[in-house]
Amino acid sequence: MKYTNINLENGLNKEWIITNGVGGFASSTMCGANTRRYHGLLIAPLTPPARRHLILSKVDESIEINDKKYDIYTNMCKNYVSEGYKYITNFEKEYVPIYTYQVEDVIIKKYICMEYGKNTVVVFYQIYNKQNKAKITLTPIVNFRDFHTETSNHQFKLRQEEKNRKLKLVIDENSNTPVYINVSEGKYIKHDNDSFKNMFYIEEEKRGFEAEENHAIPGRYEIQINPNEVKEITFVASLEENIEEINGKDIISREIARISGLVFDSGLTENISDKEEVGNKEVINKIQLLRNYVIATDNFIVYRPSFGLHTVIAGYPWFLDWGRDTLISFEGLLLKTKRFEIAKEVLLTMIRDVKFGLVPNGYSGYDNRPLYNSVDSSLLLFEQIEKYIKYTNDEEFIKNNFYEVLQKIIESYSKGIDVDNNNIYLDEDGLISSGTNETQNTWMDAKIGNYAVTPRNGKAVEINSMWYNALKIMEELTIKFETKTKANKYKKMAQKCKESFNAKFYNKRRKCLYDVLGDSKIRPNQLFSLSLTYNVLDPKSEMAKEMFNTVTKKLLNNYGLKTLAKGEENYIEVYEGDSFKRDMSYHQGITWPWLLGIYYDSLKKIVQAETSKTKKKELQNQYDKFVNNVKETFIKEFQEGKTIGGISELYDSKKPFEAKGAFQQAWSVAEVFRIILEN
Repeated sequence: MKYTNINLENGLNKEWIITNGVGGFASSTMCGANTRRYHGLLIAPLTPPARRHLILSKVDESIEINDKKYDIYTNMCKNYVSEGYKYITNFEKEYVPIYTYQVEDVIIKKYICMEYGKNTVVVFYQIYNKQNKAKITLTPIVNFRDFHTETSNHQFKLRQEEKNRKLKLVIDENSNTPVYINVSEGKYIKHDNDSFKNMFYIEEEKRGFEAEENHAIPGRYEIQINPNEVKEITFVASLEENIEEINGKDIISREIARISGLVFDSGLTENISDKEEVGNKEVINKIQLLRNYVIATDNFIVYRPSFGLHTVIAGYPWFLDWGRDTLISFEGLLLKTKRFEIAKEVLLTMIRDVKFGLVPNGYSGYDNRPLYNSVDSSLLLFEQIEKYIKYTNDEEFIKNNFYEVLQKIIESYSKGIDVDNNNIYLDEDGLISSGTNETQNTWMDAKIGNYAVTPRNGKAVEINSMWYNALKIMEELTIKFETKTKANKYKKMAQKCKESFNAKFYNKRRKCLYDVLGDSKIRPNQLFSLSLTYNVLDPKSEMAKEMFNTVTKKLLNNYGLKTLAKGEENYIEVYEGDSFKRDMSYHQGITWPWLLGIYYDSLKKIVQAETSKTKKKELQNQYDKFVNNVKETFIKEFQEGKTIGGISELYDSKKPFEAKGAFQQAWSVAEVFRIILEN
C-alpha cells in the first residue's frame, strides 16, 4: 500500500503497526508524528508479552545541505507542529513501513523493522545524494515507562556510556534493564540534561487522558555524506546488549522472507498465481490483499516464554491476550492460514490454567495472574476444538490433551461455579444462569467501578446457545473416543436445554429472542442460536427466520452489527469522550465488525435450510449482497482506512462510521476475512 500527497491531516489520521512476535511493537502515523501514548518505535514487553514499556519514542532526523539545515521530522506540541511531513514524497506499508523524503535533490528512504522474537528495532536509511556535500543528524528520543502511562512534567535521570557509537543507557535508575543504541557509522555527540518537553498526543486528549509528556534526549549522531554518494545507515535500539553487528538490510530481508514463508505456507495464493495471470492487475491486487491479511494475522500471534506456548493478542495498541477474543479469532487467524502447529499451542494455552471448569479470560499485565471473569470462554473452546478437528482431522491430539478437560468443564458448569463471583449454575430447566448485578462475565463486559453498564446476569441467550453446542460436541466426541451409551447423558442434557430454550427465549411481540430471559432489548447476541456448529434454533423455523430478519433490520450496517437497536433505552451511536462516557456507550449501540461473522454463519444456515426454490433464491440474493458488501467495505477499509492493513475494534453507528477503539483488532480481522476467504 503506497500513499502520496501526504499532508498534516491525512498524515495524522492513518496509523501503522509492526510487531516482534513476543508482544512488542512499533507504531506511529503516516507523517511520523506520535498521536498516542502508545505510539513509539520500540514498545517492549519486559515479561513477554506483558509489562510493555515505551523505550524509543522516535528518531528525529535533520539534514544539512550546503550548510542549510532541514528538519524532516514531524512532532506535535499543543500550539506547534513541526513540518517535516512536507518533505515526505510517499509512504509505503507492506512488509515494513517506508518513508521517502526529498530535500532539494537528496532522496532519503527510511525503513522501520523489528527483529522477530527480540525487543529490538532497526531504522535503516538509504540516502541518495547528488552533487552537494551533506550531513544527516539522527536524534533518538527515549523514555522508560509503562505504555499505559505518561511522563508528564518529568525530569529524567539518565546515565550513559558510549563506546564506538554504541550507547548503554540507564533511564530513571532502571539498571536491571539498560537500553542499547547503536549506529553503523558517524559521530556521537552527548547531550547533558536534554529533553523533549510536552509532546502532545491528540488521540489521548480525545479519550480524556493526560495528553502531554516529556522524553529524554541522550545525544545525537552526525553522519557525513559525500557528493554523489549512496549512503546506507543502520540505527538500532534494543534491550539486547549485542547489537553492534546488526545490519538493517539483513533484518528487513529476514522479516520479508519470514512473512513470505507464512503466505506461501497458507496456500491462499497458490491457485491465483499461474503464469498466464501474473500480469493481471486484478490478480495482483488479490495476491497483495491476501499477503496483507496474513501480515495482519501474524501481528496478533505472540509467544509467551513463561508458558512455552503461543497465544493471541486481542488488539493493539492496548490489549493483551484474552481467552474469549482468542477463541472467536481462532479460525480466521490460525486455521484459515494453515498455522496448525501454532493453533495447537494456542489451544493448549487456553487450558493451561483451567480452574473449576473456567478457561481464563486473560492474564494480568503486571503479575501474570489468570483472570476468570468469563462464562463464555470455556464454552467457546468446544466450538474451536470442533473446527480444529474439521481442518486437521487430528482427533488424537484432542483426545490426548482436551477430552478430559472438556468433560470437567461440563461437570463444573452442571454442579455450579462461583469463582470470582461468576455465579454459574445449571438450572432445573437445563439452562445456564450466570453473573450478578455487579459481575460482567459475558463479552458485553463494560464496568465502571462496581457499576455494570450492561448487566446481563441470568440466562443469557448466547451462553445457552453455546451450552447446547458444547453438549452436542461433547456427545459427538464421547461417541468417537468412548461409547454411544456414555454419550447419552450429554444427548439428554442437550435435548432438555433445546426444549427449554425454544419454549422460553422467543419474544413473540418483538419477533426476536430475549437477550437475557426477561430482557427484551434487541441485541446481536441472539445470532449465536444459529451460528454455531450445533444450532439450538432450527434454521427452518419461523422463529429463526423472524429473529434473523429483526436483527438484519435493526442492527446490521456496512461495518458490522450494532450492539443495541436504535430506540432502545440508553442507545448511543457515537463512541467518544472520556473513559466514563466511552464505557457507557461501548455495548449500547456502537458497531462491532466481528459480529459480522456470526451474522454470516446464521445467514448461511437459513439459506441452506430453505426448501422453497423461490424463497431460497431470494435468500441467496440476500447472501450475495451481504458478502459483496463486506468485501467492498473492508477491502477498502484495509487499504484506505484509519489503520493501514488493519481493521479497528469498533465503529460509530452513524455516518461516516468512523473507526474507533483499538486500531488493530484480532477478531475484526479474523471474522471479516473469514467471510472474504470463503467467498
